[in-house]
Amino acid sequence: MKRVLIIAYYWPPNAGVGVYRWLKFTKYLPQFGWRPVVYTPDNPELMAVDEGLLKDIPPEAEVIKAPITEPYGWYKKLTGKKKNERLQTAFLREEGGSSWMEDMANWVRSNFFIPDARIWWVKPSVKRLEAYLKANPVDVIVTTGSPHSLHLIGRELKKRTGLPWVADFRDPWTNIDYYGQLRLTRLADAEQHRLERLVLTEADQVLTVSWAWAEELRDLGAKHVDVITNGFDTDDLPVPAAPVDEAWSLVHVGSISATRNVPELWEALAQRISRDPEFKQRFRLRLVGGVDHTVLQSIEAAGLNEHLERIPHVDHTEALRHMQRARALLLPVNDTPNASGFLPAKVFEYLSVQRPILAIAPEGADIVRVLGDVHATVSRGDQASTQAAVDALFTTTDAAMDVGHFDRKYLTGQLAELLERTVRH
Repeated sequence: MKRVLIIAYYWPPNAGVGVYRWLKFTKYLPQFGWRPVVYTPDNPELMAVDEGLLKDIPPEAEVIKAPITEPYGWYKKLTGKKKNERLQTAFLREEGGSSWMEDMANWVRSNFFIPDARIWWVKPSVKRLEAYLKANPVDVIVTTGSPHSLHLIGRELKKRTGLPWVADFRDPWTNIDYYGQLRLTRLADAEQHRLERLVLTEADQVLTVSWAWAEELRDLGAKHVDVITNGFDTDDLPVPAAPVDEAWSLVHVGSISATRNVPELWEALAQRISRDPEFKQRFRLRLVGGVDHTVLQSIEAAGLNEHLERIPHVDHTEALRHMQRARALLLPVNDTPNASGFLPAKVFEYLSVQRPILAIAPEGADIVRVLGDVHATVSRGDQASTQAAVDALFTTTDAAMDVGHFDRKYLTGQLAELLERTVRH
C-alpha cells in the first residue's frame, strides 16, 4: 500500500463538523490501496466529545498523537471561563453581550496568534515529523484546515523532504465569513494574506469542498485546485430509521450563528400560524445545537417561542435520528460575501435521510446545484418566495433523489485518484 500522512487538528473523540471529512476518508482509504498515517494533537481543545466516532478508525491506520500548547487556558482566565468549559463555535454567542476583557482577549488572539491559535504547534510538529518520515517514509502529505496553521507544517515538510503536498481547505482562510469581525491591524491582516498566498502557491495540489470556493482559491493564486465535496456515510444511518414526527416539525441540526439568521422565514412561519389553525396546533420549530442569541431574539420577535423546541448538542447518531424524525429540514446559508460556496456538511446527511429540505441561500449558490429541483431553495430577503415555500411545507415527508455521488466511500475513491495524480506529477 502507498502511505499518506494526514495532518489534522480535529480527530475523535473530538466531535463536530471539522472531524468527519478526514475521519471518513481515513476509514475508506485502505479499500483504495492507501494506508493513512494521521498526525493529530494529543490534548486539543475539545469542542464536543463523541466516543462513538472512534469506531470509524480502520485497523490499517496509524495515528500519531503529539502534545500541543494552545492559548485557551490563558484566554479562559482572562474571560472568566471555567477551565473545563468548552468554547463556542467562532462568533456564535448564545447569550448577549461581551465583557471588555473578552473583547481584549479576542483582539490579542486575532493579532498575535497568526494565522490562528495553533501556531505554536508548527515548529515542534515539523521537527517531530521530519524525524518520523526519515524512518517511516510516506508518498504524499495532506494538511487540512482550518486551523490553517496546519498548512504551515505541510509547507515546511515539503521544503525539507521534497514530498508532494496537498492542502485541503475545508474552510476559507481570509475569505472565512467571520474574518471581518477579527478586528485585525493592517500588519496582522497583511501577514494573514501573505501566509495564505504562500500555502496556495507552493502546495502541489489544493483541495476544497465547493465549486465557488475553488474559484476563490484560484483567484488568490492557487494553480491546481480540485473539488471533493463533503458527504454522508450510509453506515452511520440509524437502523431501523426513527419514525417521522406526527407534529409538523421543521428541524435544524447544528449551530446557527448570527449570519445564518433568517428573519423572513420566522415571519413567514408566523403568518401561516396566524391564518391556519391546524398548522398552529401541529407546527414545531426544533433547533438541535447552539443558537446565537440574535437568532433567538428574532424568533421571539416573530412570536414563535411557543412553537420552539431547543435541544443542546447531541452525538452524531442522535443528530441523525433528529434528521430522520423531521417532517422537513431547515438549511439557512450564511449571509456573507462568499456564501455562494458554502456547502455545510450537514446538507449531505440531510439528503441521505430523504426528507424535504428548505434552504435559504443566495441565488445561484452551490447549494442549489446540490439540492436540484427536488428541494425548496429560496433567496435571502425574498419574502414572497419564502412564504410560498412555507405554505408548501409538509405536503410530503419523502424527497428521494439519487445521492450516490455524495457517499463517503465514492468520494474517497475520488481522493485516492487525486493522491495518485499528485504523486505521479
